[in-house]
Amino acid sequence: MEQRYHAFTNGEITEYVSWKDTEGNEINASDGGMIYVDGVYHWYGQKLRALPFAPKGKGGQVTTEGVVMYRSEDLYNWTYEGVILPCSKDPNSPLYGPMRFERPKIIYNERTKKYVLWCHYVAYPGDHGDEPGTGEAGIASCDTVNGTYEWHGTTRPIDDLGSVKDSTLYKDRDGKAYFIYDRKVGDDRCTHIVELSEDYLSCTDHYRRVQEAYWREAATPMYHDGWYFIFTSGLTSWKANPAKYYRAKSLMGPWTEMGDPYEGDVTGTSFESQSTYVFPVEGKPGLFIHMAERHNTENFERCSYIWTPVEFPTKDSVVLRYRKTWQWETFGEQHV
Repeated sequence: MEQRYHAFTNGEITEYVSWKDTEGNEINASDGGMIYVDGVYHWYGQKLRALPFAPKGKGGQVTTEGVVMYRSEDLYNWTYEGVILPCSKDPNSPLYGPMRFERPKIIYNERTKKYVLWCHYVAYPGDHGDEPGTGEAGIASCDTVNGTYEWHGTTRPIDDLGSVKDSTLYKDRDGKAYFIYDRKVGDDRCTHIVELSEDYLSCTDHYRRVQEAYWREAATPMYHDGWYFIFTSGLTSWKANPAKYYRAKSLMGPWTEMGDPYEGDVTGTSFESQSTYVFPVEGKPGLFIHMAERHNTENFERCSYIWTPVEFPTKDSVVLRYRKTWQWETFGEQHV
């Protein structure tokens, strides 16, 4: 019998909560995002592994399948759509697994009628580094949101010196798009925002180093009522840490640090999770859902997805409050 969900269930702060698709399988869409197309939400992410692999003993934080996608009309019940960016079985392919399509994000380009995906790309065997192939931006596109994406290769924004770590995409209200990433050059790591070309397939030379977000990762941007906000995480590998967020009137800054958005986070762990994406709920003006992930380093196939509403105590500030369970339909619209 098909299990139906009627609310988001985050559970206790240290708890793993199973979230299954309509076929009864665990949802496995790590560090992904959300896109709404023709009345349907599409949730996508990297499909992770359960077991370690040779030769370096790295665990399940890599993929041998690729980026997968699910669909839903109510945000609670998700149907598996399949692999949209597959790994290759050819050892000579840049997509040979195990590898990483880390933190994939998808936006739509009205000019080209293409769905464009960017990610943090790491070639086989999926070990992070600074040398070529171990820290790049990967690009793919497709005519349909849930089709098979064409791989366009990799790049390093700004110059070849700066390797790419955690990254995301952001499409602004004017249609311009930006690649936002943690850029590493030696011991220097800082959030950078790079404007993309009109077709979203390459970087321009217009960028900003967000010095305020120095030594931060997992940038997660949003816009509401005249203000841009970016949630970030500290650099502690898979260990959870206190978040910080920043605000600005323009995406290119200047940015102001606003402190930890997680209200009541006495453990200093962002409720044992890390930001991945923020998206608006259709038909509920002012309601945004903050997607985070509780990484399970013992079994990456079983990570928890922590979804909380973004609240606005004032016009220029945000707060995230932990809820063991909640429903978007009954959550009050955000007005200040």
